[in-house]
Amino acid sequence: MSARRFTEEAWASTEEIRARIETLPFLEQLEAGSLPREIFDNYMGQDALYLTEYARALAACATQSTDPEHIMFWSRAAAGAIEEERALHSTHVVDFSAVDPSPTTVAYTSYELALISAGSLPVLAASVLPCFWIYDDVGTRLKARVESLEEHPYADWISAYGDPEFHELTETAKRVVDELAATASEQTRAAMHAAYRRASQYEWMFWDSAYRQERWPVG
Repeated sequence: MSARRFTEEAWASTEEIRARIETLPFLEQLEAGSLPREIFDNYMGQDALYLTEYARALAACATQSTDPEHIMFWSRAAAGAIEEERALHSTHVVDFSAVDPSPTTVAYTSYELALISAGSLPVLAASVLPCFWIYDDVGTRLKARVESLEEHPYADWISAYGDPEFHELTETAKRVVDELAATASEQTRAAMHAAYRRASQYEWMFWDSAYRQERWPVG
Protein backbone atom coordinates (compact mmCIF):
# COMPACT_ATOMS: atom_id res chain seq x y z
CA MET A 1 0.00 0.00 0.00
CA SER A 2 1.24 3.51 -0.80
CA ALA A 3 2.98 5.43 1.99
CA ARG A 4 1.38 8.64 0.74
CA ARG A 5 -2.01 9.69 2.03
CA PHE A 6 -4.90 9.08 -0.33
CA THR A 7 -5.71 12.78 -0.47
CA GLU A 8 -2.15 13.66 -1.49
CA GLU A 9 -2.32 11.18 -4.35
CA ALA A 10 -5.80 12.26 -5.42
CA TRP A 11 -4.92 15.98 -5.44
CA ALA A 12 -1.79 15.39 -7.50
CA SER A 13 -3.54 13.08 -9.96
CA THR A 14 -6.23 15.65 -10.75
CA GLU A 15 -3.88 18.59 -11.31
CA GLU A 16 -4.89 18.92 -14.98
CA ILE A 17 -8.60 18.98 -14.10
CA ARG A 18 -8.01 21.67 -11.49
CA ALA A 19 -6.00 23.73 -13.97
CA ARG A 20 -8.90 23.52 -16.41
CA ILE A 21 -11.31 24.60 -13.67
CA GLU A 22 -9.15 27.64 -12.97
CA THR A 23 -9.67 28.91 -16.54
CA LEU A 24 -13.41 28.33 -16.80
CA PRO A 25 -15.17 31.46 -18.12
CA PHE A 26 -17.75 31.07 -15.35
CA LEU A 27 -15.16 31.50 -12.61
CA GLU A 28 -13.07 34.09 -14.43
CA GLN A 29 -16.11 36.30 -14.97
CA LEU A 30 -17.45 35.63 -11.46
CA GLU A 31 -14.15 36.85 -10.03
CA ALA A 32 -14.25 39.98 -12.20
CA GLY A 33 -17.88 40.60 -11.27
CA SER A 34 -18.83 40.56 -14.96
CA LEU A 35 -20.66 37.22 -14.99
CA PRO A 36 -24.18 37.83 -16.39
CA ARG A 37 -26.75 37.58 -13.63
CA GLU A 38 -28.94 35.17 -15.61
CA ILE A 39 -26.02 32.74 -15.87
CA PHE A 40 -25.28 32.96 -12.16
CA ASP A 41 -28.93 32.50 -11.23
CA ASN A 42 -29.15 29.50 -13.56
CA TYR A 43 -26.10 28.04 -11.82
CA MET A 44 -27.61 28.65 -8.38
CA GLY A 45 -30.81 26.87 -9.39
CA GLN A 46 -28.88 23.85 -10.61
CA ASP A 47 -26.68 23.93 -7.51
CA ALA A 48 -29.71 23.91 -5.23
CA LEU A 49 -30.98 20.77 -6.98
CA TYR A 50 -27.53 19.21 -6.77
CA LEU A 51 -27.08 19.96 -3.06
CA THR A 52 -30.33 18.22 -2.16
CA GLU A 53 -29.06 14.98 -3.68
CA TYR A 54 -25.52 15.61 -2.41
CA ALA A 55 -26.95 15.80 1.10
CA ARG A 56 -28.43 12.33 0.55
CA ALA A 57 -24.97 11.03 -0.36
CA LEU A 58 -23.47 12.62 2.76
CA ALA A 59 -26.24 11.15 4.90
CA ALA A 60 -25.54 7.75 3.34
CA CYS A 61 -21.91 8.10 4.39
CA ALA A 62 -23.15 8.58 7.95
CA THR A 63 -25.46 5.57 7.67
CA GLN A 64 -22.70 3.31 6.34
CA SER A 65 -20.08 4.49 8.86
CA THR A 66 -19.24 2.65 12.08
CA ASP A 67 -16.86 5.21 13.61
CA PRO A 68 -18.89 7.54 15.89
CA GLU A 69 -16.81 10.59 14.94
CA HIS A 70 -17.31 9.85 11.25
CA ILE A 71 -21.06 9.43 11.78
CA MET A 72 -21.25 12.82 13.47
CA PHE A 73 -19.18 14.51 10.77
CA TRP A 74 -21.17 13.16 7.82
CA SER A 75 -24.48 13.86 9.56
CA ARG A 76 -23.54 17.46 10.24
CA ALA A 77 -22.22 17.88 6.70
CA ALA A 78 -25.50 16.58 5.28
CA ALA A 79 -27.48 19.03 7.39
CA GLY A 80 -25.07 21.80 6.40
CA ALA A 81 -25.61 21.13 2.69
CA ILE A 82 -29.36 21.64 3.12
CA GLU A 83 -28.82 24.75 5.24
CA GLU A 84 -26.50 26.13 2.56
CA GLU A 85 -29.16 25.53 -0.08
CA ARG A 86 -31.79 27.38 1.92
CA ALA A 87 -29.58 30.27 3.05
CA LEU A 88 -27.48 31.11 -0.01
CA HIS A 89 -29.67 29.86 -2.82
CA SER A 90 -32.96 31.32 -1.64
CA THR A 91 -31.61 34.83 -2.26
CA HIS A 92 -31.05 34.00 -5.94
CA VAL A 93 -33.74 31.46 -6.86
CA VAL A 94 -37.32 32.55 -6.30
CA ASP A 95 -39.17 29.43 -7.49
CA PHE A 96 -37.23 26.22 -7.02
CA SER A 97 -40.09 24.17 -8.45
CA ALA A 98 -39.56 25.89 -11.80
CA VAL A 99 -35.92 24.77 -12.09
CA ASP A 100 -35.46 21.85 -14.45
CA PRO A 101 -32.33 19.80 -13.70
CA SER A 102 -29.83 19.97 -16.55
CA PRO A 103 -28.32 16.84 -18.12
CA THR A 104 -25.09 17.45 -16.20
CA THR A 105 -26.93 17.89 -12.89
CA VAL A 106 -28.80 14.65 -13.45
CA ALA A 107 -25.61 12.83 -14.46
CA TYR A 108 -23.60 14.05 -11.47
CA THR A 109 -26.26 13.34 -8.87
CA SER A 110 -27.14 9.99 -10.42
CA TYR A 111 -23.48 8.97 -10.26
CA GLU A 112 -23.20 9.70 -6.55
CA LEU A 113 -26.57 8.14 -5.72
CA ALA A 114 -25.56 4.99 -7.60
CA LEU A 115 -22.49 4.73 -5.38
CA ILE A 116 -24.78 4.67 -2.35
CA SER A 117 -26.38 1.48 -3.64
CA ALA A 118 -22.96 0.00 -4.46
CA GLY A 119 -22.34 -0.16 -0.72
CA SER A 120 -18.64 0.80 -0.51
CA LEU A 121 -18.29 3.58 2.05
CA PRO A 122 -14.67 4.46 1.13
CA VAL A 123 -15.60 4.86 -2.55
CA LEU A 124 -18.71 6.90 -1.76
CA ALA A 125 -16.71 9.12 0.59
CA ALA A 126 -14.06 9.68 -2.07
CA SER A 127 -16.76 10.73 -4.53
CA VAL A 128 -18.16 13.45 -2.25
CA LEU A 129 -14.76 14.90 -1.35
CA PRO A 130 -14.16 16.99 -4.52
CA CYS A 131 -17.27 19.07 -3.81
CA PHE A 132 -15.68 20.05 -0.50
CA TRP A 133 -12.10 20.42 -1.64
CA ILE A 134 -12.44 22.06 -5.06
CA TYR A 135 -14.94 24.63 -3.75
CA ASP A 136 -12.69 25.36 -0.79
CA ASP A 137 -9.68 25.78 -3.09
CA VAL A 138 -11.54 27.97 -5.59
CA GLY A 139 -13.29 30.04 -2.93
CA THR A 140 -10.15 30.64 -0.88
CA ARG A 141 -8.16 31.81 -3.92
CA LEU A 142 -10.98 33.99 -5.24
CA LYS A 143 -11.40 35.67 -1.87
CA ALA A 144 -7.65 36.34 -1.70
CA ARG A 145 -7.54 37.84 -5.21
CA VAL A 146 -10.64 40.02 -5.04
CA GLU A 147 -9.50 43.31 -3.56
CA SER A 148 -12.84 44.23 -1.99
CA LEU A 149 -16.04 42.27 -1.58
CA GLU A 150 -18.03 45.26 -0.37
CA GLU A 151 -19.42 46.15 -3.79
CA HIS A 152 -18.85 42.83 -5.52
CA PRO A 153 -22.05 41.40 -7.07
CA TYR A 154 -21.17 37.86 -6.01
CA ALA A 155 -19.70 38.63 -2.61
CA ASP A 156 -22.02 36.20 -0.82
CA TRP A 157 -20.88 33.24 -2.93
CA ILE A 158 -17.18 34.09 -2.62
CA SER A 159 -17.53 34.68 1.12
CA ALA A 160 -19.34 31.37 1.64
CA TYR A 161 -16.69 29.23 -0.03
CA GLY A 162 -13.73 31.35 1.00
CA ASP A 163 -14.79 31.13 4.65
CA PRO A 164 -12.22 29.68 7.09
CA GLU A 165 -15.00 27.59 8.63
CA PHE A 166 -15.63 25.92 5.28
CA HIS A 167 -11.90 25.31 4.99
CA GLU A 168 -11.91 23.56 8.37
CA LEU A 169 -14.88 21.45 7.27
CA THR A 170 -12.93 20.47 4.15
CA GLU A 171 -9.88 19.55 6.20
CA THR A 172 -12.02 17.26 8.35
CA ALA A 173 -13.51 15.63 5.24
CA LYS A 174 -9.99 14.98 3.93
CA ARG A 175 -8.92 13.43 7.22
CA VAL A 176 -11.96 11.14 7.33
CA VAL A 177 -11.38 9.97 3.76
CA ASP A 178 -7.70 9.35 4.52
CA GLU A 179 -8.68 7.25 7.53
CA LEU A 180 -11.00 5.17 5.36
CA ALA A 181 -8.29 4.75 2.72
CA ALA A 182 -5.71 3.69 5.31
CA THR A 183 -7.52 0.41 5.98
CA ALA A 184 -8.82 -0.15 2.44
CA SER A 185 -7.57 -2.87 0.12
CA GLU A 186 -5.59 -1.92 -2.98
CA GLN A 187 -8.66 -2.68 -5.09
CA THR A 188 -10.87 -0.41 -2.99
CA ARG A 189 -8.23 2.31 -2.95
CA ALA A 190 -8.07 2.19 -6.76
CA ALA A 191 -11.86 2.49 -6.89
CA MET A 192 -11.65 5.47 -4.54
CA HIS A 193 -9.24 7.20 -6.91
CA ALA A 194 -11.54 6.51 -9.85
CA ALA A 195 -14.51 7.96 -7.96
CA TYR A 196 -12.56 11.02 -6.83
CA ARG A 197 -11.39 11.70 -10.37
CA ARG A 198 -14.85 11.23 -11.87
CA ALA A 199 -16.41 13.60 -9.35
CA SER A 200 -13.66 16.16 -10.09
CA GLN A 201 -14.52 15.91 -13.78
CA TYR A 202 -18.16 16.48 -12.92
CA GLU A 203 -17.19 19.61 -10.97
CA TRP A 204 -15.65 21.04 -14.15
CA MET A 205 -18.70 19.96 -16.15
CA PHE A 206 -21.10 21.52 -13.64
CA TRP A 207 -19.65 25.03 -13.91
CA ASP A 208 -19.23 24.69 -17.67
CA SER A 209 -22.81 23.51 -18.21
CA ALA A 210 -24.18 26.29 -16.01
CA TYR A 211 -22.25 28.88 -18.02
CA ARG A 212 -23.67 27.45 -21.25
CA GLN A 213 -27.12 27.34 -19.60
CA GLU A 214 -27.30 23.73 -20.70
CA ARG A 215 -30.72 22.40 -21.63
CA TRP A 216 -32.01 19.02 -22.73
CA PRO A 217 -31.54 18.67 -26.50
CA VAL A 218 -35.05 17.31 -27.04
CA GLY A 219 -38.29 17.91 -25.18
